[in-house]
This record gives sequence, structure tokens and C-alpha cells, in this order.
Amino acid sequence: MLQDPTFWVATAFVAFILVLIYLKVPGSVGAQLDKRADKIKADLEEAEALFKEAQDLLSTYQKKQREAAREAEAIAEHAREEAQRMLEQVRQRLNETLARRLQLAKDRISQAETAAIDDVRVRTVNIAMDATREIMAKGLVTAKANAMIDAAIKELPSKIH
Repeated sequence: MLQDPTFWVATAFVAFILVLIYLKVPGSVGAQLDKRADKIKADLEEAEALFKEAQDLLSTYQKKQREAAREAEAIAEHAREEAQRMLEQVRQRLNETLARRLQLAKDRISQAETAAIDDVRVRTVNIAMDATREIMAKGLVTAKANAMIDAAIKELPSKIH
């Protein structure tokens, strides 16, 4: 039996197992494996907690983004309304300014017409005065002078226009 290699292999195997048991290797390997399993379990729980926290943050940011988009739309709508109101005010002011300028132009034209009519009247009177002086200077007969004055007066409307 001492010469049989199977015996020595079995003896070495049993001795190896006894040394392992004496050194408490299976318990320490089991404890290390349990520690490792606990660490992996804790890491998985932490990862799940972080995932849930990330999901909560994502939903919070999505909600904030939707609120910001609604607020931006409200601001844009308000700006459009304000621009429309300002446009209407500018149009109204422009119409008022144009009406005032038109009235001012009409007033100036009226004044110019009045001044022109006054100028024509003054010239007409001056012409009539000059004609009268000429007639008087030449010593025409009064009847003939009156006829000429009447004729000049009748011609005045056609010369004025």
C-alpha cells in the first residue's frame, strides 16, 4: 500500500483538507465571499437609489423646461400685444400729425389767396387812380371821363381773373 501512488495521493489530499480545516480557510473564504456579496448588494442598492434620484431630477427638469416654455410663450404673446398697441398709437399720432399739417397747409393757402386778392385790389385801385390822373391831366370832358371810368370798372373783373 505504501508503494501505491493512489494511496499517497489520497493521503496528501486528506492532509491538505485537514490543514485547510486547521487553518480555518473555508470559513475565511466563506466570510470573504459573504463580505464581497454584501458589498455587491450594497453597491446595487446604491446604484438603484442613484438611478431613482436621477429619474426624479430628470422629471423635475422636464417640468421646469415645460414651465419655462409656457412662460416664454406668454412673454412672446405679451410682446406681440404690446407691439400691436404701440403700432396703433403710432398710426393714430401719424394721422393726427398729418391732419394738423394738412390744416396748416390749407390755412397757408387761404392766407396766400387773401394776400393775392388784397394785392390785386391794391393794384386795381392804383391802376384806376393812375387812369383817373391821366384823364384829369389831359383835361377830358367830364362826360367822356365818366364813360371811360365806367368802362374801366366793367373791365376790372375780366382783368382780375
